[in-house]
Amino acid sequence: MQDKRERILAAATDLFHEHGFEGVTTQEISDRADVAAGTLFRYASSKSELFLMVYNEQLRSAIADGAHRARRETDVSHAVCALVEPIMVAATGRDSAVVYQRELLFGSPDEQYRAEGLALVAGLEDAVADRLVVAVLTARGTETVDPMLRQAAMRAARSVFAVLNLLLVQPCTSAHPGSDVREELREQTAQIVRGLLVTVDERP
Repeated sequence: MQDKRERILAAATDLFHEHGFEGVTTQEISDRADVAAGTLFRYASSKSELFLMVYNEQLRSAIADGAHRARRETDVSHAVCALVEPIMVAATGRDSAVVYQRELLFGSPDEQYRAEGLALVAGLEDAVADRLVVAVLTARGTETVDPMLRQAAMRAARSVFAVLNLLLVQPCTSAHPGSDVREELREQTAQIVRGLLVTVDERP
Protein backbone atom coordinates (compact mmCIF):
# COMPACT_ATOMS: atom_id res chain seq x y z
CA MET A 1 0.00 0.00 0.00
CA GLN A 2 2.82 2.41 0.84
CA ASP A 3 4.51 1.66 -2.48
CA LYS A 4 1.32 2.45 -4.39
CA ARG A 5 0.79 5.66 -2.47
CA GLU A 6 4.33 6.79 -3.21
CA ARG A 7 3.90 6.01 -6.90
CA ILE A 8 0.64 7.95 -7.02
CA LEU A 9 2.20 10.87 -5.16
CA ALA A 10 5.23 10.91 -7.47
CA ALA A 11 3.09 10.71 -10.61
CA ALA A 12 0.70 13.43 -9.44
CA THR A 13 3.59 15.68 -8.39
CA ASP A 14 5.29 15.39 -11.78
CA LEU A 15 2.11 15.89 -13.80
CA PHE A 16 0.83 18.86 -11.80
CA HIS A 17 4.26 20.52 -12.04
CA GLU A 18 4.39 19.88 -15.78
CA HIS A 19 0.84 20.80 -16.77
CA GLY A 20 -0.86 22.56 -13.87
CA PHE A 21 -4.09 21.56 -12.17
CA GLU A 22 -6.39 22.07 -15.16
CA GLY A 23 -4.06 20.28 -17.58
CA VAL A 24 -4.05 16.94 -15.76
CA THR A 25 -6.64 14.16 -15.53
CA THR A 26 -6.91 11.44 -12.92
CA GLN A 27 -6.56 8.87 -15.70
CA GLU A 28 -3.18 10.33 -16.65
CA ILE A 29 -2.06 10.12 -13.02
CA SER A 30 -3.20 6.52 -12.67
CA ASP A 31 -1.48 5.61 -15.95
CA ARG A 32 1.83 7.18 -14.92
CA ALA A 33 1.63 5.60 -11.45
CA ASP A 34 0.79 2.26 -13.09
CA VAL A 35 -2.26 1.67 -10.92
CA ALA A 36 -5.90 1.13 -11.82
CA ALA A 37 -8.22 4.14 -11.63
CA GLY A 38 -10.23 2.41 -8.90
CA THR A 39 -7.06 1.93 -6.88
CA LEU A 40 -6.17 5.59 -7.31
CA PHE A 41 -9.46 6.67 -5.75
CA ARG A 42 -8.77 4.58 -2.66
CA TYR A 43 -5.93 6.99 -1.89
CA ALA A 44 -7.61 10.24 -2.96
CA SER A 45 -11.28 10.70 -3.78
CA SER A 46 -10.83 13.33 -6.53
CA LYS A 47 -8.32 15.30 -8.57
CA SER A 48 -8.60 18.09 -6.00
CA GLU A 49 -7.64 15.65 -3.26
CA LEU A 50 -4.66 14.47 -5.32
CA PHE A 51 -3.59 18.08 -5.75
CA LEU A 52 -3.87 18.68 -2.01
CA MET A 53 -1.89 15.50 -1.35
CA VAL A 54 0.95 16.84 -3.51
CA TYR A 55 1.03 20.38 -2.19
CA ASN A 56 0.53 19.38 1.43
CA GLU A 57 3.91 17.68 1.10
CA GLN A 58 5.40 20.87 -0.32
CA LEU A 59 3.84 22.91 2.49
CA ARG A 60 5.09 20.46 5.13
CA SER A 61 8.62 20.69 3.76
CA ALA A 62 8.51 24.51 3.62
CA ILE A 63 7.23 24.70 7.20
CA ALA A 64 10.05 22.44 8.41
CA ASP A 65 12.57 24.59 6.55
CA GLY A 66 11.08 27.73 8.10
CA ALA A 67 11.24 26.27 11.61
CA HIS A 68 14.91 25.45 11.08
CA ARG A 69 15.67 28.95 9.81
CA ALA A 70 13.71 30.64 12.60
CA ARG A 71 15.73 28.90 15.31
CA ARG A 72 18.81 30.81 14.13
CA GLU A 73 17.11 34.22 14.39
CA THR A 74 17.25 36.31 17.56
CA ASP A 75 15.12 39.19 16.27
CA VAL A 76 11.44 38.28 16.57
CA SER A 77 10.39 39.94 13.28
CA HIS A 78 13.14 38.11 11.41
CA ALA A 79 12.18 34.86 13.12
CA VAL A 80 8.50 35.16 12.21
CA CYS A 81 9.38 36.00 8.62
CA ALA A 82 11.77 33.05 8.52
CA LEU A 83 8.91 30.77 9.56
CA VAL A 84 6.74 31.71 6.56
CA GLU A 85 9.12 32.88 3.82
CA PRO A 86 10.04 29.35 2.58
CA ILE A 87 6.38 28.88 1.64
CA MET A 88 6.58 31.89 -0.66
CA VAL A 89 9.89 30.76 -2.13
CA ALA A 90 8.48 27.30 -2.90
CA ALA A 91 5.47 28.81 -4.68
CA THR A 92 7.31 31.47 -6.70
CA GLY A 93 6.57 31.40 -10.40
CA ARG A 94 3.69 28.93 -10.20
CA ASP A 95 -0.08 29.23 -10.20
CA SER A 96 -0.26 26.23 -7.87
CA ALA A 97 -0.50 28.52 -4.82
CA VAL A 98 -3.79 29.96 -6.12
CA VAL A 99 -5.27 26.51 -6.72
CA TYR A 100 -4.03 25.23 -3.37
CA GLN A 101 -5.63 28.12 -1.50
CA ARG A 102 -8.88 27.64 -3.39
CA GLU A 103 -9.02 23.94 -2.58
CA LEU A 104 -8.18 24.52 1.09
CA LEU A 105 -10.79 27.24 1.47
CA PHE A 106 -13.65 25.80 -0.56
CA GLY A 107 -13.09 22.05 -0.69
CA SER A 108 -15.31 19.52 1.02
CA PRO A 109 -14.89 19.53 4.82
CA ASP A 110 -14.88 15.72 4.74
CA GLU A 111 -11.84 15.38 2.48
CA GLN A 112 -8.79 13.83 4.12
CA TYR A 113 -6.13 15.95 2.48
CA ARG A 114 -8.01 19.19 2.95
CA ALA A 115 -8.18 18.47 6.68
CA GLU A 116 -4.47 17.61 6.60
CA GLY A 117 -3.64 20.90 4.87
CA LEU A 118 -5.70 22.93 7.32
CA ALA A 119 -3.92 21.17 10.19
CA LEU A 120 -0.57 22.18 8.69
CA VAL A 121 -1.73 25.80 8.50
CA ALA A 122 -2.95 25.69 12.09
CA GLY A 123 0.40 24.29 13.21
CA LEU A 124 2.24 27.05 11.39
CA GLU A 125 0.07 29.72 13.00
CA ASP A 126 0.71 28.14 16.41
CA ALA A 127 4.47 28.27 15.75
CA VAL A 128 4.28 31.95 14.83
CA ALA A 129 2.17 32.70 17.91
CA ASP A 130 4.59 30.80 20.14
CA ARG A 131 7.52 32.90 18.91
CA LEU A 132 5.54 36.10 19.48
CA VAL A 133 4.56 35.05 23.01
CA VAL A 134 8.20 34.35 23.87
CA ALA A 135 9.18 37.82 22.61
CA VAL A 136 6.54 39.51 24.76
CA LEU A 137 7.42 37.46 27.85
CA THR A 138 11.10 38.29 27.37
CA ALA A 139 10.26 41.99 27.16
CA ARG A 140 8.13 41.71 30.30
CA GLY A 141 10.73 39.70 32.18
CA THR A 142 8.22 37.02 33.12
CA GLU A 143 7.25 33.48 32.15
CA THR A 144 3.53 33.87 32.88
CA VAL A 145 1.33 33.56 29.77
CA ASP A 146 -2.07 35.15 30.31
CA PRO A 147 -5.02 34.26 28.02
CA MET A 148 -5.18 37.74 26.51
CA LEU A 149 -1.55 37.54 25.41
CA ARG A 150 -2.08 34.17 23.76
CA GLN A 151 -5.19 35.44 22.01
CA ALA A 152 -3.38 38.56 20.75
CA ALA A 153 -0.46 36.45 19.52
CA MET A 154 -2.79 34.11 17.64
CA ARG A 155 -4.51 37.06 15.97
CA ALA A 156 -1.14 38.41 14.89
CA ALA A 157 -0.14 34.96 13.60
CA ARG A 158 -3.32 34.73 11.54
CA SER A 159 -2.61 38.22 10.17
CA VAL A 160 0.87 37.13 9.09
CA PHE A 161 -0.58 34.09 7.33
CA ALA A 162 -3.23 36.24 5.66
CA VAL A 163 -0.51 38.57 4.34
CA LEU A 164 1.40 35.56 3.02
CA ASN A 165 -1.67 34.29 1.18
CA LEU A 166 -2.44 37.65 -0.41
CA LEU A 167 1.15 38.00 -1.57
CA LEU A 168 1.19 34.46 -2.97
CA VAL A 169 -1.68 35.26 -5.33
CA GLN A 170 -0.51 38.80 -6.15
CA PRO A 171 1.62 37.77 -9.18
CA CYS A 172 -1.49 36.17 -10.71
CA THR A 173 -3.46 39.41 -10.44
CA SER A 174 -2.92 42.97 -11.62
CA ALA A 175 -2.62 44.29 -8.06
CA HIS A 176 0.50 46.26 -7.11
CA PRO A 177 2.50 45.63 -10.29
CA GLY A 178 6.25 45.75 -9.90
CA SER A 179 6.30 45.26 -6.14
CA ASP A 180 8.74 42.78 -4.62
CA VAL A 181 6.54 40.23 -2.86
CA ARG A 182 9.34 38.91 -0.66
CA GLU A 183 10.23 42.40 0.50
CA GLU A 184 6.56 43.10 1.13
CA LEU A 185 6.34 39.93 3.22
CA ARG A 186 9.27 41.05 5.36
CA GLU A 187 7.98 44.60 5.83
CA GLN A 188 4.36 43.68 6.52
CA THR A 189 5.42 40.93 8.91
CA ALA A 190 7.63 43.40 10.78
CA GLN A 191 4.74 45.86 10.95
CA ILE A 192 2.39 43.25 12.43
CA VAL A 193 5.00 42.18 14.98
CA ARG A 194 5.74 45.78 16.01
CA GLY A 195 2.03 46.42 16.38
CA LEU A 196 1.63 43.44 18.70
CA LEU A 197 4.64 44.37 20.84
CA VAL A 198 3.48 47.97 21.18
CA THR A 199 -0.17 47.30 21.94
CA VAL A 200 -0.20 44.08 23.95
CA ASP A 201 0.78 45.78 27.20
CA GLU A 202 -1.48 48.80 26.66
CA ARG A 203 -4.64 46.77 27.20
CA PRO A 204 -6.32 46.94 30.59
